[in-house]
Amino acid sequence: MTAALVLRGLRKTYGEVAAVDGVDLEVREGEFITLLGPSGSGKTTTLRMIAGFTQHTAGTIEIAGRDMSQVPPHRRDVGMVFQNYALFPHMTAAENIAFPLEMRQTARSDIRRRVAETLALVKLEGLGNRYPRELSGGQQQRIAFGRAVVFQPRLLLMDEPLGALDKKLREALQLEVMHISRQLGATVIYVTHDQEEALVMSDRIAIFNRGRIEQLGRGDDLYDRPVSLFVADFIGESNILRGRFERDPGGSWLVRSDARWRVGAAQAERAALESGARAALIVRPERFRILGPEEARASRTAANANAVDATVRDALYLGSTRKYELAMADGQTATVRRQVGDGEVERQVGDVVALTWVVDDAVLVADPGA
Repeated sequence: MTAALVLRGLRKTYGEVAAVDGVDLEVREGEFITLLGPSGSGKTTTLRMIAGFTQHTAGTIEIAGRDMSQVPPHRRDVGMVFQNYALFPHMTAAENIAFPLEMRQTARSDIRRRVAETLALVKLEGLGNRYPRELSGGQQQRIAFGRAVVFQPRLLLMDEPLGALDKKLREALQLEVMHISRQLGATVIYVTHDQEEALVMSDRIAIFNRGRIEQLGRGDDLYDRPVSLFVADFIGESNILRGRFERDPGGSWLVRSDARWRVGAAQAERAALESGARAALIVRPERFRILGPEEARASRTAANANAVDATVRDALYLGSTRKYELAMADGQTATVRRQVGDGEVERQVGDVVALTWVVDDAVLVADPGA
């Protein structure tokens, strides 16, 4: 089956600055892919090159197997939803949605039918005669989405379309956009810097860093198996335990600082670090357990667990969870999150405890910044 979109060696430079620096990506038909990364990482520039609004410096863009190098934006069969919606203020909602069909010289009867269907799809029946100024931000976003899908494009490109909305409305529309896209069978390339939005909506996520894709995968892959310190730090909340990667006399691998942390064989093999390299163990806050000194005695000797002395520095009640900030004996800090009511003992500021985690719950990565 021909891929919906293929990017090969895609590059965009401005003088000597590479905004996008060799992006490779293949998107399947009907897939929802999110380009996620901090500001300036190249995700929006990549989206604009796919749309044809920005000319690429090198590489290729193929849509449904066709090279787009010489194809203007209006002939790429791409729908676009902008961050500011870009609605025509002098047109009604229905006229805005109808505009792409009129540009394609669609029959008037078909335009009326498809505009009515699209207004129903985005749940704005009865509001077609209103102007953008008479609509709320969420309603304007729906009209922009309707305009982008009314002509059934091969690709739907969305550039942070929910960024201007309040949190509650944004979360509601995330689900609506996702459900409507799947209902239409649309192939979506979605840009955001909001990691939670990406995790909720996407089939796969491409993490951008300095113009490149640092990691591509499902949300759970990125969260549980980050390939770099950047990805681990960008997706979710992470504890980063820094040290040096070493083998102990018994043949097991360790990360050593003032403390010694065991590393699982699978993690060591996957990271492929040289002995003596600077490294970091990534442990998610929910993977930690806080034990009293007596409870921790078994963890200190277990081959599949780590334990380190720590002191509770902060204890915060967050409704469904408690968040603890701990100072470890080697001077590093750790964040722990525990579900309220799951049997975990509530800890107080100043408590001396043992911080423990299962060896296989940590991820080993190189520490290039050390």
